[in-house]
Amino acid sequence: MLEFRTQGFAGHAVKYSPFFDSRLAVASAANFGLVGNGRLHILGLTANGIVAEKWFDTQDALYDLAWSEIHENQLIAAAGDGSIKLFDIGIDQFPIQSWQEHKREVFAVHWNLVSKDTFCSSSWDGCIKIWSPHRPESLTTLPTHSCTYSAAYSPRSPSLLSAVSSDSHLRLFDLRTPASAANHLILSVPLHSPPPAQIGQPRSPVIPPSEALTHDWNKYRDNIVAAAGVDRVIRTFDLRAPQQGPLSILAGHEYAVRKIAWSPHLPDILLSASYDMTCRVWNDGSGVKGPESADALAYGGGRQLGQMNNHTEFAVGVDWCLFGSEGWCASVGWDEKVLVWDVRAVMGQ
Repeated sequence: MLEFRTQGFAGHAVKYSPFFDSRLAVASAANFGLVGNGRLHILGLTANGIVAEKWFDTQDALYDLAWSEIHENQLIAAAGDGSIKLFDIGIDQFPIQSWQEHKREVFAVHWNLVSKDTFCSSSWDGCIKIWSPHRPESLTTLPTHSCTYSAAYSPRSPSLLSAVSSDSHLRLFDLRTPASAANHLILSVPLHSPPPAQIGQPRSPVIPPSEALTHDWNKYRDNIVAAAGVDRVIRTFDLRAPQQGPLSILAGHEYAVRKIAWSPHLPDILLSASYDMTCRVWNDGSGVKGPESADALAYGGGRQLGQMNNHTEFAVGVDWCLFGSEGWCASVGWDEKVLVWDVRAVMGQ
């Protein structure tokens, strides 16, 4: 396990470069992001450990970041003052572009993985915005009417966009539809809805709504999305049949789940980071073989495979390495630690 300290700044998000397996970026904030400035760290993985290649200081906290999919040296960061900033690590000018349309904190940014010419942002102001790095103003605004903590493009379609919000709903937008009164909204899934009752089984209890903080698209199964938040439970859904309720219900975290990420290597593995100071690896149950496979999914199958306990404060960010042998990931927390570790090493713990 490799470790780096973001001295004086609590980590909020970590992302591997999509171009280099030895480069990480970390969005961080002073005073845990409650007040004060932020810092964007560019880190290199070397034979001598993790080293700081460059950093940019900002006037407000940074909550999220996303690497450009078209330029190896560029990335965007989401700031607490409602701005989105574009950085180029090869240029000292800071930043090279900034957008300021959101009325409150920007909590998530995500680059379009397919067309690669747009990115999205979501904010506490109750809307999602679509941007081009070449335009000074947003291209589209998608209202959610609720504090929106996470937004992400589909990994297979340039026009599908999802988000989760404080009202405990997962929303799906299709930018190919007319911008009618629905504002491209094609699906809204209540995350707290229980699975449908099975024949011969008691009805599941009613679950009160709670804030959804994070979600992610499965990289191999186009219609599967996982979401989690304040109620400590990770749920997976099939967007083709949302009325069926969650496919998998993964419980085990003791406090809110702050970040989840599906593996880029295996279709049934995902990682989570939680305010309980742990990062956990899960199997969603979809790979179960034999006659028990239907029951495993129908009754919320899936299980925890292991957990990493090296953070000493809230664990709030996690990301998988896209390159090399499967299993390497990075995590950040409010303990000012950036940890790079092998998921396989914690299996069974």
